[in-house]
Amino acid sequence: MTGSKVIGRTILHIMLIGVSLLFLIPLWWLFISSLKPIDQILTIPPIWWPQPPQWSNYVDALTSPAFPFGQLMFNTLFYCVLATIGTVLSSSVVAYAFARMRFLGRDLLFGITLATLLLPGVVTLIPTYVLFQRVGLVGTYAPLIVPYFFGSAFNIFLLRQFMLTIPLELSDAAYVDGAGDFRILWRIILPLIKPAIIVVAIFNFIYAWNDFLGPLLYLDDASKYPFSIGLYAFRTRFALQWNLLTAAALAITVPLIAAFFLLQRYFIEGVTLTGVKG
Repeated sequence: MTGSKVIGRTILHIMLIGVSLLFLIPLWWLFISSLKPIDQILTIPPIWWPQPPQWSNYVDALTSPAFPFGQLMFNTLFYCVLATIGTVLSSSVVAYAFARMRFLGRDLLFGITLATLLLPGVVTLIPTYVLFQRVGLVGTYAPLIVPYFFGSAFNIFLLRQFMLTIPLELSDAAYVDGAGDFRILWRIILPLIKPAIIVVAIFNFIYAWNDFLGPLLYLDDASKYPFSIGLYAFRTRFALQWNLLTAAALAITVPLIAAFFLLQRYFIEGVTLTGVKG
């Protein structure tokens, strides 16, 4: 390796490390704030490590009646898991139809599907709310979960592009052996696009985990709140106890970080291999 390449790679690594540290500073500040006594939270100059660290903040936050961690965890996982299953199943089926099946108006329908990406979510917010209100489902998880079972334009596009990279000979051979479209999708296509499936699952799980507007709009029972609304309610009750609030916020962030590290190999593989093919 020449000297110029070594210098260029070194500079690149330094830049990447600098950017990584820049993104980690808010997480570090959240962590140290969760360990501070209340009188050290807003001190100037800031204290970069609490003296002494109060690990009891986590106990106080997670055992507070205002923040029922166990119930919030169950509600959040219930919402996220069903939403993820729904979007993976529906988006996979629709993506397979656009990638492999031949029918009149396929390209037009795919174009219309992509065009929905241009619509802001707030445009459909009121009509969707009115629809679920008229059928009596406001106050339940149905308005949050059911839309995921009708696919997502971005996920459909992502999975379709990945399916287009799979040789047609595999499907043709399965057709010759008597397999139908559903069996081909389930036994051949889905195992081959597992990295893309995991990417879609991660994206949607994180989106549902962080969703604030949907639960705020549709849920009126505190026993059904997910973490996002539970943390908001906790903030309104303990507005000045920032150490407890940051401890609760970090506690609901750790599961996402852990899940990403466990699945990062599949995530990187899916992002790398997903190509844009006509």
